[in-house]
Amino acid sequence: MPEREAPSPEALTEFPLFPLGTVLFPGALLPLQLFELRYLQMIGECERQGTGFGVVTLSQGREVHRPGEAAEQFEAMGTRVQIERIERPQPGLVKVWCRGVEKFRIETTQQRSDGLWLGRTQALPPEPAVQVPDDLLHLSVQMHDVLTELSAQPSAVPHWAQAWRLQDCSWLSNRWGELLPLPLQMKYRLFALQEPLVRLELIGDMVAPSERSP
Repeated sequence: MPEREAPSPEALTEFPLFPLGTVLFPGALLPLQLFELRYLQMIGECERQGTGFGVVTLSQGREVHRPGEAAEQFEAMGTRVQIERIERPQPGLVKVWCRGVEKFRIETTQQRSDGLWLGRTQALPPEPAVQVPDDLLHLSVQMHDVLTELSAQPSAVPHWAQAWRLQDCSWLSNRWGELLPLPLQMKYRLFALQEPLVRLELIGDMVAPSERSP
C-alpha cells in the first residue's frame, strides 16, 4: 500500500480536541455539559476567538480524567464542530450545543499542562453527492418518519435545522449512523468511510425494509 502523502504545513489547522465515548457524524447536534477546568477554559477561548473544536472518539480512557489514570487515546479521525449555543446555569458548569461541520484527520497532537489536547489536523474533502438508489429508498422513507417524530420533541437548538437531504447518500447515511444503536467501533467504522454509497449499503444490510425506526 503506498504511503499517504504528508500534507503541507499550510494545509494543517490546529484546534482543541475533545475525546468522547461517542462518534459525531457531520450535521449532527451534540449537547454537552462541561465542568472540567480544561474544557471550561477551552469553551471560553473558543467563545472569545469565535472558533470551534474537534470531537474525537475515545479508544482508551475515560471522558472525565481522574488523577493517576493513563492519558486518553483516541481515533485518528474526528469531526470539527461549530458552537451554536452556550449557557452558564451556575458557576463551574457550562452547557454547550455543538454542530458537526466536517471530518478531519489528525496529523500530530500535543497535550497542554491543563490536560487539554491540541491537534494539528487536515480537513477531509466533502463527500461526493450520490443519489440514493432505488433499492435503498426505504431508508429515506423510514428516516423521514424518524426525523419528523424526533424534531417534534422540545430542544434548545433544533436537531436538524437545515433541509433534510433524504435523497443524498452522504446525508442520509450520516443520519442513520448518528441514530442507530450500534457498538462504538462499528459506528466509527461507518464514520471513517469516505464512500457514502458504501456506508448506506452497509446500513441497508442492518435495517430491514419493514423496520420503522433506527
